[in-house]
Amino acid sequence: MNRSILRLSFDPPPDADPELPERLRHLLEDFTPRVQMLEDGALLDLTGAMRWWQRDARGITELVQLRALAHFGVRSAAGVAGTPMLATMACALTPLGRRTVIDDSPEAIAAFLRPRPVRELPGVGTKTAATLAEYGLHTVGDVADVPQHTLQRLLGARAGRALHEHAHGHDTQVVDPTPAPASLSTEHRFARDELDPAAHRRTLLALADDLGARLRASGQIATGVTCTIRYADGSATRRSRTLPEATQHTLLLARTAYAVYDSLGLQRARVRSIALRADALRPAARATRQLTLDAGDDKPLALEAVADRARTRYGHQVIYPAALAVSSRPLAARRDRGGHPREGLGR
Repeated sequence: MNRSILRLSFDPPPDADPELPERLRHLLEDFTPRVQMLEDGALLDLTGAMRWWQRDARGITELVQLRALAHFGVRSAAGVAGTPMLATMACALTPLGRRTVIDDSPEAIAAFLRPRPVRELPGVGTKTAATLAEYGLHTVGDVADVPQHTLQRLLGARAGRALHEHAHGHDTQVVDPTPAPASLSTEHRFARDELDPAAHRRTLLALADDLGARLRASGQIATGVTCTIRYADGSATRRSRTLPEATQHTLLLARTAYAVYDSLGLQRARVRSIALRADALRPAARATRQLTLDAGDDKPLALEAVADRARTRYGHQVIYPAALAVSSRPLAARRDRGGHPREGLGR
């Protein structure tokens, strides 16, 4: 039986209920138990659902989108194909409220894939795309026509083999209904589009400070950090990085956030908002601390315990990093999912 995979990309309203993702999950599980929630949407395996619903994949997709809009006011874009990779690529090209369906046949897959820029394939970043362009390989069709061993000589054995498979529409990924590890996130929306990198970095510190305090209060540690930068034109860049060691300390979270921000190479970018997320949380009792020769790290980490006690008694605005004391009020993070209060960021 041919597989039918649905990729949804949601556009929730700005004032969405923090419980919206879980409610959307329940709605999607009414159609199929194989639902994998993603940060901006979901993957559904509709293969076994079509006979039950007596509809094809397009018909089920239309019904899913209609119910998400009717029940929760959430618009969505949808891509349907035989693999998660193809469904995700189709979804990325689809406007909100619409759907793109790729028949699970070699001819339909080739017609969709071959004209696409090679950078749209998973795992092809700027550097890989530039390397392929040096050899005249600009589209997926160009890559598909090259022997696998040639790609392996250009990119390495594993990367070349994966690219060859993807260029022919092959994908071993499956829809994993296991809930994603818990995360905490916080966001700052600037009052006006912000050009100053120093202001961006102060915001990152404020967000890291907020996340660190919340992690310590809940007895959790994070194993990674994701930073999302949204620009004046509505586009966004999201980058993730694994922490050198799982942590709940503001200093270590901020260092990683700075590294992610610096890797973007932003030059005079008009930034509308910055969000920071602590990923793959786990109990703090499982934390390990690497030995370090930098004694300068010990004092800030020790001061956190004092600051946390003062904040618990007198409020979050009593003690905060000195770098945020640029005006009468420090930056206060706007928290999102998880039932935490949503505060505006001020100065």
